[in-house]
Amino acid sequence: MSRPPTSPPPCRASSQRRGGLSERSRETGRQGEDLAAAHFSRLGFTILARNLRSAQGEIDLIAADESVIAFVEVKTTRLKSRGANGMTQAPLERLSARQRHRLRGLALDWLRERAAGCPRAETIRFDAIGVVIDARGELLALEHVENAW
Repeated sequence: MSRPPTSPPPCRASSQRRGGLSERSRETGRQGEDLAAAHFSRLGFTILARNLRSAQGEIDLIAADESVIAFVEVKTTRLKSRGANGMTQAPLERLSARQRHRLRGLALDWLRERAAGCPRAETIRFDAIGVVIDARGELLALEHVENAW
């Protein structure tokens, strides 16, 4: 049985630290999520929540415009040097079936429990964003797949 997110309230922007990751990995993930959030803002979306955690997992971003609510999984890769070709796997290749299934459940929980002031949408979709940054944290590539699953 799925449990609703425990905190923060569903329509309040938030950012929480993830446990079990190195500080460098957390920083890389945060940078990727910042770039993904900025990308959605440029597309005219409002970020409703970031790093929304529950006992079941985390939703990286929830973004909405006038007709769409997008539940977004962000995968970020940091290259060791600017011209590095040593990347063996594109960020989105790390998105597993298990993660997609988990995100669907988390989204359903959020939709059931959201506050009355949260927007309604004609379309609910699951997007994936793959971000590649260099050693200095500068954006090298951003791939946005709408309706990824």
